Amino acid sequence: MTNVKLAVVFYSMGGTNFQLAKWAEEGAKEAGAEVKVLKVQELAPDSVIQGNEVWKATVEATKDVPIATSADLEWADAIIFSTPTRFGNIASQMKQFLDIQGGLWATGKTVNKVVSAMTSAQNPHGGQEATVLALYTSMMHWGAIIVPPGYTDQVLFGAGGNPYGTSVTVGQDGKMIDDVQAAVKHQAKRTVTVAEWVKKGNQ
Repeated sequence: MTNVKLAVVFYSMGGTNFQLAKWAEEGAKEAGAEVKVLKVQELAPDSVIQGNEVWKATVEATKDVPIATSADLEWADAIIFSTPTRFGNIASQMKQFLDIQGGLWATGKTVNKVVSAMTSAQNPHGGQEATVLALYTSMMHWGAIIVPPGYTDQVLFGAGGNPYGTSVTVGQDGKMIDDVQAAVKHQAKRTVTVAEWVKKGNQ
């Protein structure tokens, strides 16, 4: 196994994408990767967060997770992004993180990064696929190598069969409706495997 370095970069308001990130970490470690789980900077005012019990609890639960930096992206051979859907697009916190990587991009340090993406929404047709595709648009500009799960394993069908990236529907109670743990772990392992091929090919 080539020592693949994977950054799992997430934004989570209700805890769902934090959980997806942790499952991705498990899958990647099972595949032999060195993994960093990182959150993007929160942009919402504290007054808004404090008025929402679920949001406040997620901030508390993730308080010890390091904030992702450009240096983390440069370190990584592969990156898995996990972001909730916001009006059919990626969350502004994740968008901000991508937008401030111009220096990394301008020096060619995003080229050939192996990337994959995951998302969540409160209903099955709330823009889950559009969100993953929107993130992949930025990755094309980066010159990254996009690794979608496709239909490469039967576990994906049990998770809703999204070929672009694992997505999960979250009920009004805040709990995941779909069982996506196996799909997330498969996607992470697939991302690590492709990153290993790319890394070997570059040596």
